Amino acid sequence: MSLWGGRFDGKPAQVMQAFNSSFELDKRMHAEDIKGSQVYAKALGRVGILTDVEVQTIVEGLDQVLAEWNDGRFDAKGTDEDIHTANERRLKELVGSVAGKLHTGRSRNDQVATDMRLWLRDSIDKLCDLLCDLVKILLNRAEQEIDVLMPGYTHMQRAQVVRWSHWLLSHASNLAGDLAKLRALRSTINVLPLGSGAIAGNPFGVDREWIAQELGFQEVTVNSMASTGDRDFVADFLYWATLTMIHLSKLSEDLIIFSTKEFAFVQLSDAYSTGSSLMPQKKNPDSLELIRGKTGTIFGNCTGFLCTLKGLPSTYNKDLQEDKQAMFSTYDTVSAVLKISAGVLSTLKIRRDRMESALSEDMLATDLAYYLVRKGVPFRDAHDLAGQVVAKSEKLNCPLSHLTLDQMHEISSVFDVDVHSVWDYENSAEQYRSAGGTSKEAVLVQIEKLKTSL
Repeated sequence: MSLWGGRFDGKPAQVMQAFNSSFELDKRMHAEDIKGSQVYAKALGRVGILTDVEVQTIVEGLDQVLAEWNDGRFDAKGTDEDIHTANERRLKELVGSVAGKLHTGRSRNDQVATDMRLWLRDSIDKLCDLLCDLVKILLNRAEQEIDVLMPGYTHMQRAQVVRWSHWLLSHASNLAGDLAKLRALRSTINVLPLGSGAIAGNPFGVDREWIAQELGFQEVTVNSMASTGDRDFVADFLYWATLTMIHLSKLSEDLIIFSTKEFAFVQLSDAYSTGSSLMPQKKNPDSLELIRGKTGTIFGNCTGFLCTLKGLPSTYNKDLQEDKQAMFSTYDTVSAVLKISAGVLSTLKIRRDRMESALSEDMLATDLAYYLVRKGVPFRDAHDLAGQVVAKSEKLNCPLSHLTLDQMHEISSVFDVDVHSVWDYENSAEQYRSAGGTSKEAVLVQIEKLKTSL
C-alpha cells in the first residue's frame, strides 16, 4: 500500500521501488512508530477529528500490530515502503477504513523525525548504562590496585613515575566526560517534532504540548519547517560516538602495547584474545584491535552523514533517508564496543613485577631538579644541573644513585647527603599531591569525584 499514489498514473519501476524503500532499516523503530501513532490518534480525538470509538479502535488495532511485531508474526509486504506504510497497511487490514483517518494532518516527515528521536532517546539510556558500567570497572580496579607503580610515558618514552591507578583514571576521566556529554545530548534530542506536518504545521489545532507530555518529551520544536528537516540531533550523536570511540581506541592502543612481550605489563583473558592460524605461540589482542579498527568506521559514519547534510536545501529531502543507516550502525557498534571493553578490563591481569622493574632511575631526573628547587635553585638552573648529572652518569656508565656526593659536587655544591632520598620511586609518586596528581591521596580523591559524577 502506497501513501502517496493518487497523483500518479503509472507505478514506479521495480528497481526504483526497491531503491526507495527504507523498510529493512527503519523497521527496528516499529514500536516507536506505533507509540507515536497511538498518541497522535488520541490527539485527533481531542480536537474532534476522531470519535472516541474511532480512537479506541485505532489504539487497540495498533496494539495488535505491536503484538505481531513482538511475537515475530508481522507479515511484511514488498509494497511496504517504510515502517510507517507497513504499520498503517496492517492497521487497515485489522480495523478497516478508519485506519485512513490516522494520518490526518500528519506527514511522514514529522512522523519519522519523531520516531527517530524516540528511538535514539531510549538507545542513549542504554548506552549511558553501558558506559557507566565501564567507568565503574576502571574505578574499582584503580581502588584495588592503587599501590602498583609503573612508568608514565610521553612520546612513547619513559617520562615519570605514576601509579597504575593513575593511568586507569586517565581513561576513566575521559569516559566519564563522554557520559556527561551523552546525558546532555539526551536533553537536546528530547524535543517533539510531531505536529509539524510536512512543513507548514498542523491545520487541525492538535495540542502539541499534550502530545509531548504523553510521549515523554520535554518540549516541542519551535518551527515546523526546521522540525522536519532537522537532523542535527543525529549529527550530534554521531560526533559524540566518534569522540567516545577515539577515547576507547586510545585505551585499546595502550593495552595492546602493554600486552606485548616487550612490555608484558598486562595479560588479556583468553576470552578476549585469539590465536594465529600459523604460529601456535601467538596470543593476539584482537578484541582491542577491533575496537581500534571500528573507530575508523564510526568516524566515517559521522563524516559521511555530515557530507549528506552539507548540500541540502531547507526542510525534508529524501537524502535524509541515509540518517537511519548511520544512526543504527553507530549505535550497534558503540554498544558492542562498550560491552567488549568492559569484558576486557574486568578480566585483565596485571604484572606488577614487570611494571615496577620497568622503572629506571633516569626517570627521576625531574625529581632531582625539584630537589634543587627546594634548595632555592631557580627551576631553569636546576633543570640544567640535573641534566648535567644525567650526562655524567651516562659518561661513567653507572646509575644516577651510584654517583658519589663528591662527583655531584663537581656539578653543584648545593647537592647534599639528603640527595639520596630522591632515588625512591614511591617518594617520587607521592610528591604529586595536588589535585589530579598521582600521589595515593590525590588518586583516591579522583576516584571519589568520578564516583560522584556517575
